[in-house]
Amino acid sequence: MRLIAILLLACLSTVVCAEDSKSTDPKPLPTIPSLDPNESPDEPGITITKQTEQTVEEFRSHGKLYMIKITPKHGKPYYLIDDHGDGKFARQESLDSGLRVPQWVILKF
Repeated sequence: MRLIAILLLACLSTVVCAEDSKSTDPKPLPTIPSLDPNESPDEPGITITKQTEQTVEEFRSHGKLYMIKITPKHGKPYYLIDDHGDGKFARQESLDSGLRVPQWVILKF
């Protein structure tokens, strides 16, 4: 009984392999999109301006300024963030919001 099942599977596998080799012309591959950031307005843009006393990095998305990182020559960097999209920037000392979400271990492997 097992021998018949093995022979039947072997015959079916050769038929499947024969059908795969008779396939029609392959479909052409899709074109790869360009990675130039000037062509895609969805890509976030960063403009870095170095001044004598500080470095200013402007972050834009869809052409709109949403965050500015200012790194003084001496001291810690800080951020100016437009939270509501109204053009008013609020200063934050770091990007950490201070929100701590509780976490539990559910499974260990």
